[in-house]
Amino acid sequence: MGNQAEHTEDTPDQAAFRAEARAWLAARAPLKEDGDGWSTRTTHPDVAAEKAHMDRCRAWQRELYDSGWAAIDWPVDHGGQGGERWQRQIFQQEAAQFDVTSGFLAAGIALAGPAIGHFGTDEQKARHLKPMLRGDVVWCQLFSEPGAGSDLANLATRAERDGDEFLVNGQKVWNSSAHLCDWGILLARTDPDAPKHKGITFFLVDMTTPGVDPRPIRTINGSSHFNEVFLSDVRIPAENVVGEVNSGWAVARLVLANESTMIGGGMDRADSAANLIALARRWGTAQDPMVRQELAQAYTKEKLLDWMGRRLQEDVRRGRQPSFDGSTLKVYWSESRRDRGNLGVGILGGYGVAGDHADTGVWANEALNRFWGSIGGGTDEVHRNNMAERVLGLPSEPRVDKHVPWREQVGGNG
Repeated sequence: MGNQAEHTEDTPDQAAFRAEARAWLAARAPLKEDGDGWSTRTTHPDVAAEKAHMDRCRAWQRELYDSGWAAIDWPVDHGGQGGERWQRQIFQQEAAQFDVTSGFLAAGIALAGPAIGHFGTDEQKARHLKPMLRGDVVWCQLFSEPGAGSDLANLATRAERDGDEFLVNGQKVWNSSAHLCDWGILLARTDPDAPKHKGITFFLVDMTTPGVDPRPIRTINGSSHFNEVFLSDVRIPAENVVGEVNSGWAVARLVLANESTMIGGGMDRADSAANLIALARRWGTAQDPMVRQELAQAYTKEKLLDWMGRRLQEDVRRGRQPSFDGSTLKVYWSESRRDRGNLGVGILGGYGVAGDHADTGVWANEALNRFWGSIGGGTDEVHRNNMAERVLGLPSEPRVDKHVPWREQVGGNG
């Protein structure tokens, strides 16, 4: 990948900032090359290797913070530089060219940071934001439950007031890297007699608190990135409530919106069109007309994703509202990722799922993970509903339980 993209749309100030960022990165990291660099590695053979990767990501995040690149557009008193969003986006574009990453830390910062920064108290901001940006503390998300995935507001984890604390009991699931995290953002039900969206509270929880039990889930590709987290009589200080008690859904919506934009704005280098073309050449299928047609489609979708991302960036530069809903980007990204994975496996034939060839591991993993993009961060079906209602103005789906107390609903007898 040696050639860095030209950005002819940059203003003189933006071009100067880009050159500064590129020079800083070039002095500290190698350019990415096709293959398995440490920044693109998402699966690990054991917990020790996973922790070592996390520690390396922490070190890079600390270097970003110490040099003023960790949160360019955050307020100065939150640990940022007080800069513009376009500066952050330009830096991220340039950093994507180099074999460096903050890994999962970046997800925690993107989700927990704005929630605390927007809804948190002054004490919460002072305590949590700078350590988060330095990489001293890693954050996870404790939202989904076995009975509350796509319908997150149906969550059943209970938090009952006990003096200056809340006593929390319940179960969360699909919590990325929770077994390696220091703190978590947690949704729990504090008023079961209110409608399901109204009786939820948003908490900050120390993952070392007695009663917090993360248990890694081994997935089909052999990794244990996800967890189920059991909460048994977990005591959370009332000062750890973000926003108002029973009004946590507003905070959660901010987190979910940031999550869909973050996921949709990502591009997996492992299955990029350039790598698919190189794969087809290695395996002698580059002249097959059917393969060539699918390669052209993969290239076209990748370009469309890039242009969609650039359009959002231009909106940011000009201070406009986003041109399209974040759900649009997320769904198009997940569908494109699925199609690229299918093509890679198809090019390899039987070697795509078995054998010891170097390409097998990459594409077998893509086959096994094919549903990650369409389920993680909200299912494609939920995001299509969002687009139908928010973008197209279509009537909302019937919600007969909207004003019904949660306790009276099916499954709400807790």
